[in-house]
Amino acid sequence: MTKCCARLASSGELIEIEFDSVIQHVDSLLSPCPDDDTWIAPSFIDLQVNGFAGADFNSPATSPESIAAACAAIFSTGVARFFPTVITGPPERMCAALRNLAGAREVLPDGGAMEAFHVEGPYISPEEGPRGAHPKAWVRPPDFDEFRRLQEAADGNIRLMTLAPEWPQAPAFIEKLTSEGVVAAIGHTRATPDQIRAAVHAGATLSTHLGNAADPQIQRRDNFLYAQLAEDRLAASFIADGHHLADSFLQIALRSKGLDQSLLVTDAAMPAMCPPGQYMLGEVVVELKPDQRVVLRGGDRLAGSSLRMDQAVSNVIRRAHVNLAGAITMATTNPARVGRVSGRLRGIRPGERADLVVFRLLDGEHAGGIEVIETYVSGRRVFAKPE
Repeated sequence: MTKCCARLASSGELIEIEFDSVIQHVDSLLSPCPDDDTWIAPSFIDLQVNGFAGADFNSPATSPESIAAACAAIFSTGVARFFPTVITGPPERMCAALRNLAGAREVLPDGGAMEAFHVEGPYISPEEGPRGAHPKAWVRPPDFDEFRRLQEAADGNIRLMTLAPEWPQAPAFIEKLTSEGVVAAIGHTRATPDQIRAAVHAGATLSTHLGNAADPQIQRRDNFLYAQLAEDRLAASFIADGHHLADSFLQIALRSKGLDQSLLVTDAAMPAMCPPGQYMLGEVVVELKPDQRVVLRGGDRLAGSSLRMDQAVSNVIRRAHVNLAGAITMATTNPARVGRVSGRLRGIRPGERADLVVFRLLDGEHAGGIEVIETYVSGRRVFAKPE
């Protein structure tokens, strides 16, 4: 049994928490902790990670050792559960990448941190702009037989799928998808408001990285962006890296959706936590710039990110003026609810998984940010900041 005392991020209350694989007791403290400048929260959940620390989750050739190293790097950012994400590609390659991830999840000691898988595409818009960095040659209409093959390759681990609602097959596909327990998300789209409403009626519950993978120009009145912002049944994920979204849009979008329907994702790719240079995102060559943008080689189009979740939390505090409790909620209980992550829905409560992050608040020129000190997965410490 492990004990820890710190300030609860949701309230600032000083608490002592006792846990093994699950949280056993949470008690308020009247006297200070030995180290009462530390804070504690449920560890972060990231529903969209294409790769990390030199590992490309879209490559069937990525070794278990590389995936293990990526997990260790992800733990250092306060994340304990994440969804490896496979993007649009040839059917055989997508199946092989999912099979590779499922195998690593089974054999790695920390494989369970890969909570489930996110498939982003291939059923997205083929048009320039909304397609983003996905290769046009492999964009295709929804095909439930193909989805079953993908799910079989993933050993049943696909829990989230992003698609564009403008395909005529989309509503029926979404109904089948959700009947199988998979979360349907809207993304990489230029759908009309009516098509978005049809997707939501069919069971879609999330907008993937809202505000990105979109046309550079949109209709002044009825458009896919306003339709998603106004739809209360859709939660929305945001990439708060300072590159994907203007601060003003992020602020407006969070006010529109409300913090209870907003969540942070990194959309991190292979270059995350790596030096600038060329890397891969599936079959696509990308480049990490010195300013930490990940772009298609030879251009400026964003292709994933190099964002860390601790930075995303810090950025949404600084750039969108969200308070600490709200930012933590966007990285913890909200993605747990949207991604159906069991044992993570109630925050720091007895009976919940002991997935925990201990951190300090930064001051000076970095005021508003956080520094991760420890990360726990099911009660086991998987990261400790060196002294």
